[in-house]
Amino acid sequence: MGKMKRTWLFENKPVILSSAAIGGPFEGNGKLADDFDLIHEDTWLGEDSYEKAHRVLLEGAVTTSIQKASLKKEDIQFLFAGDLLNQITPSSFAARSLGTPYFGLFGACSTSMEGLALGSFVINHGGADYIVTAASSHNSAVEKQFRYPTEYGGQKPPTAQWTVTGAGACVLGQKGEGPRVTSATIGKVIDMGLSDPFNMGGAMAPAAVDTIEAHFNERGIDPSYYDLILTGDLGKIGREVALDLMTEHKIGIKQEQFQDCGLLIYKEDQPVMAGASGAGCSASVLYGHLLNRMRKGELKRILVVATGALLSPLSFQQKESIPCIAHAVSIEAGGES
Repeated sequence: MGKMKRTWLFENKPVILSSAAIGGPFEGNGKLADDFDLIHEDTWLGEDSYEKAHRVLLEGAVTTSIQKASLKKEDIQFLFAGDLLNQITPSSFAARSLGTPYFGLFGACSTSMEGLALGSFVINHGGADYIVTAASSHNSAVEKQFRYPTEYGGQKPPTAQWTVTGAGACVLGQKGEGPRVTSATIGKVIDMGLSDPFNMGGAMAPAAVDTIEAHFNERGIDPSYYDLILTGDLGKIGREVALDLMTEHKIGIKQEQFQDCGLLIYKEDQPVMAGASGAGCSASVLYGHLLNRMRKGELKRILVVATGALLSPLSFQQKESIPCIAHAVSIEAGGES
């Protein structure tokens, strides 16, 4: 086994006691509709702005996950959460109403695994009994900030991806029954000079492969150890780039073993171009669909590699390239402790 520079092994294997996923109407028409705890019928969620709707999405996922763990808000010691909007206001405003001590995170679409890694580290070392970690995104709010207001009706190239309106959350604990978080490999920022905000998948693929390679080298295990290795939201183009890079780096991952949350969530006939993206993409797919499959015994070991493009509207306007990052977390089926 190589030296562990970027990988944490969690000896105490923090337990995912419960999880919740909440989606919007477009997600309710997708492939994973049955794995959401709640599907909202309206993207406004009864609010007068998309940003407020975004906050409500996150609050719903957090409170649902706490209820499913048979806990109260007061039992949760820390909330780790983040999103894509300026200064992560939906997450911070949700933390205001939840009243839980809060770590605000920004890793773009990698935030889901950044939060799960950090929360698991704290639980593993006895820093808390219960933690909630969550990530979310809202299509219309993100479009308005990063691209064009939806009313503008701007056309997108086939490399573009569709931001998920969704939130995913889980409750982590030291003891109990549920899937276990066994390790995390922290990504480093990689920038290959790409600057097209409509081709995030291509930009993020090298960061995903860098983290995957580090994970296997440092843990001294083979890719066959996992039933599934999933990226967050590389989409069709990013997945192909990642597969090519893994072949080049001699990482022996089989095509069918390597999946992408951004290709799982929607149906083929939904107009999402190259697939899904958004901080709520990997969060809702993991905390809904994937953990449901683990609880049914269909999956024993998975590695989730959430990818993030660390750009802002300002950096794009100033013609900066897009720095990217990926964080990997391994989850294994476990019994009661």
